[in-house]
Amino acid sequence: MLQTLDQISTLDEEEADLLVRRDDAAMRTLYRRYERRVYGFGLRLLGDRGLAEELVQESFMRLWQGARRFDPTRGTVRALLFTIARRVAIDLRRRPSSRAFAPEVEDGAAFDARADEVLLAVTVRDAMMSLSPAHREVLELIYDEDLKLGAIACKLDVPLGTVKTRAFYALRALRAALRERGFDD
Repeated sequence: MLQTLDQISTLDEEEADLLVRRDDAAMRTLYRRYERRVYGFGLRLLGDRGLAEELVQESFMRLWQGARRFDPTRGTVRALLFTIARRVAIDLRRRPSSRAFAPEVEDGAAFDARADEVLLAVTVRDAMMSLSPAHREVLELIYDEDLKLGAIACKLDVPLGTVKTRAFYALRALRAALRERGFDD
């Protein structure tokens, strides 16, 4: 799904309006939009499908309950939802019935650090998906496949200058997309 910064800004405004409306249709729209992403976040963080499902339900319930306090000047609905989901994951992890019976249970600080890592990974992946296919492809070849720019030019059968230009603009667009999602330089 290719999105420009204007589209992202419009989407953020639309979602803020939906949250402020607080009616059932608005919340269903937000739920459909983010349910799978929040579930994936919970599954990666908690490692249990049942707990991930519970995380989704509790996160949206807290989003709904706190909607009156939402201030769009402080962040996006998406950022708020994933912040809530992170807190819910910590709560679920600390709940005695959620703990594994294995003798080694991750301590709170390690879990919090892992939660931050997972949230960052989800946010970066979401930001990458907002890039154009050409820009995303170059960054994936650079970072995922660890290819040099010359090798990328050969692989894509484009001039080296084109790869350099795409990489430059891709990084700039990624930085802007991350800023839109609440991660500053």
